[in-house]
Amino acid sequence: MKRVIVGLSGGVDSSVSAYLLQQQGYEVIGLFMKNWHDESVVIDNECPWIEDSNDALIVAQSLGIPFQTIDLSKDYKERIVDYMFAEYERGRTPNPDVLCNREIKFDVFLKTALELGADYVATGHYCQRKDIEKDGKVYHQLIAGADNNKDQSYFLCQLNQEQLGKALFPIGNLQKSEVRKIAAEQGLITADKKDSQGLCFVGKIKLPDFLQQQLQPKEGDIVEIDQNDPIFVDYRNAVAAIGEPKSIADLKTICTDFDFSQAKTKLKGQHNGAHYFTIGQRKGLNVGGTPLPLFVVATDTQKNIIYTGQGTQHHGLYRKGLFVPQAEVHWIRPDLALPVGQQLEVDIRIRYRQDLTKATLYQEADGLYIIFEEWQRGVTAGQFAAWYLDTELVGSGVID
Repeated sequence: MKRVIVGLSGGVDSSVSAYLLQQQGYEVIGLFMKNWHDESVVIDNECPWIEDSNDALIVAQSLGIPFQTIDLSKDYKERIVDYMFAEYERGRTPNPDVLCNREIKFDVFLKTALELGADYVATGHYCQRKDIEKDGKVYHQLIAGADNNKDQSYFLCQLNQEQLGKALFPIGNLQKSEVRKIAAEQGLITADKKDSQGLCFVGKIKLPDFLQQQLQPKEGDIVEIDQNDPIFVDYRNAVAAIGEPKSIADLKTICTDFDFSQAKTKLKGQHNGAHYFTIGQRKGLNVGGTPLPLFVVATDTQKNIIYTGQGTQHHGLYRKGLFVPQAEVHWIRPDLALPVGQQLEVDIRIRYRQDLTKATLYQEADGLYIIFEEWQRGVTAGQFAAWYLDTELVGSGVID
């Protein structure tokens, strides 16, 4: 009998995953990961680990499976939290949930499970794994979840073949409503429990309070840039003149960063730290008196300046392309990796729950240039771009 260790989080998805695996004839063990201790930055105790751990224990008892808690908080702090602080300090916006899956659930947790004699680990992610054979070799595919509204394949975009080969996603072919129905039919305590939100394993956090543990407040200027400023007009004219990129110079032009120091600005107010803000943010600026709401279009953590623009259509919020340095390019399907000089049409998303959009990948020696079919709002350094072929997520990379 194959042994599967399920990451029981105390939620309905992992609960039903454990039940389904049990029904499929696996030997199932539940393991709860305790990765956070400081509840002072959590909003309204929305994800208290004690309650979640108790719910996970009750589910395990209901199913008659062994259960234990493991403390991975040291690894979580070193691999996730410290990375978050470093990225925010640089003015970038990390995605801790993607990193949590790569570094914790499918690395530290996976290794712990294998040491306990597991053949697989399982989670309650809404995604699917399929295996194909190509040139005599088996490749593991990461397929989007059947429930389009809950698909979580994006969060697993940094997994590799070895990790995928040991992973099971029992609810990936189900709708959320079906999962809750199964939980209710089995009398599981988590059947009606609302989904957790916020930071992986931590919950909804007060981000400034969280970041202030290491990044101190620092007063600086909030300035506004008109959307018809030459830095935006010149960029759009250059992109229009290029059309279809024919050289690496064209790609670099389309994927360029704006030099905000060259823009004409108007002082609008003060902030308490540029590293607390991210592109596209509206809340927290506390600046009024403009015809349209102000949105963050860029931050400069060196000079401690926040650049803003009026309205959701401000040109500073939009890009036609982005760049992923070669060291950050990751192919889940290594057999599909592009050789230098080659290109590939894909569907892509640059944040979770964003609709897929058409784009072309251009592989060059220094990295991957991604050119969108339509202009994209809120391209943010530090986030992950994930590219798909049909429903299969084949690769990803950290936006520069």
